[in-house]
Amino acid sequence: MYDYIKRCISFVIENRKKDGATINKNVPIRMIVRFQAKRIDFVTGYRVDSNKWDGDKQLVKNGTINKDGLSASEINQKLRMQANAVEKVFSLLEEKGEYRPSVDIVKKLVLAEIDKTKTVDEIDKVIKKTDIASVFSEFVETASKENHWSASTKEKFHGVKMHIEDFARKHRLACPSDFKTKELKQYVDFLQDDCDMCNRTISKQVGFLKWFLRWAFSNGYSNNKDFDLFKPKLKVVPKKVIFLTPDELKKLEDCYIPDTQQYLARTRDVFLFCCYTSLRYSDAYNLRKSDIKNGHIEITTIKTADSIRIPLNNAAKAILAKYQDIPFEYDKALPVVSNQKMNDYLQILCKMAEIDDPVHETYYQGEVRMERTTPKWQLISTHAARRTFICRALSLGIPPQIVMKWTGHSDYKAMKPYIDIADQDVDNAMNKFHFN
Repeated sequence: MYDYIKRCISFVIENRKKDGATINKNVPIRMIVRFQAKRIDFVTGYRVDSNKWDGDKQLVKNGTINKDGLSASEINQKLRMQANAVEKVFSLLEEKGEYRPSVDIVKKLVLAEIDKTKTVDEIDKVIKKTDIASVFSEFVETASKENHWSASTKEKFHGVKMHIEDFARKHRLACPSDFKTKELKQYVDFLQDDCDMCNRTISKQVGFLKWFLRWAFSNGYSNNKDFDLFKPKLKVVPKKVIFLTPDELKKLEDCYIPDTQQYLARTRDVFLFCCYTSLRYSDAYNLRKSDIKNGHIEITTIKTADSIRIPLNNAAKAILAKYQDIPFEYDKALPVVSNQKMNDYLQILCKMAEIDDPVHETYYQGEVRMERTTPKWQLISTHAARRTFICRALSLGIPPQIVMKWTGHSDYKAMKPYIDIADQDVDNAMNKFHFN
């Protein structure tokens, strides 16, 4: 662990030219601070003729009076004060354990100490504002408001933050600017080796990191744009779309549930309602009885803030009627439990319903091809209901543009995996025809 910040402070006069000729009169003196392969140039505010500057001693020669009427001793004393300010800042950073400060932090603190517009006692405020953890927290706060994040999305980014912080501690990164190309490559290795992630997940995590670094750059927390050109080559197999086939949906509908496990019956009702309407879990959770109007529901979706109108089929109407006279908190229409509980209950239900066909998946970890086979019930989650609706609607021949109006999808890109599945269903149906 570092316990000292290696640095070098020097003073030089600027090398200025005009019309090809070197300017020698009233030349600015600059202070150059180098540390950890970084460099900061400071304007000292003092000038001197070049022949009155001692480059070896980095001082104004004795007997000099500059254009502003300042003597050599006065200028040299001010330069020493500025050098002492730099030393003081580095000493304070070392005392606080900040051994990898960013250029931005050092520059702010040095200027504050030199001109006394702030006291260096405010060092904590500066560091807390620019370190990775604090900047990421501000990024999440801003992005969540701008993009109307749900609670689950915020929780997901809490996990992203944990990975980034763990990596930053391991590689001693102090601020967003420290994520150069080398560190970005190391982050991919960290996610693979330390976090045991497959390439598909790594690709998503790198995307989240680049989003954060892009935001940090745009908001003045970083002067490094290496992330723009960073595109790791990862073998990624498209994720399988997990949904219920018509036969599996019928199994779930008909599955016997004991009277002692009515919480499973309520979970099934909510899941089936989503299968019949395409609602996301968040929208089913927030569905109010007042959203139900003349055989359809009208809602503004939680995730995308789209206003959508979904007609109700008889099966969906029957589920709503079942709970019509039961009072729920906030006038909710359905008995929706937390997403985690519902996922747990769904897997129990699907196992009871013998939805256990093996699902074979291929994925990569680095260059290594991995395979796994899992009974389908273990892969069912609340979002499978929405996928089930879309796949069923498309396979029945309902045009994608109509399905998109019900689901709130804005482009065909998100619908393409489902359209591909529907095309497979059409091909399978055609194979049942036999011609002589």
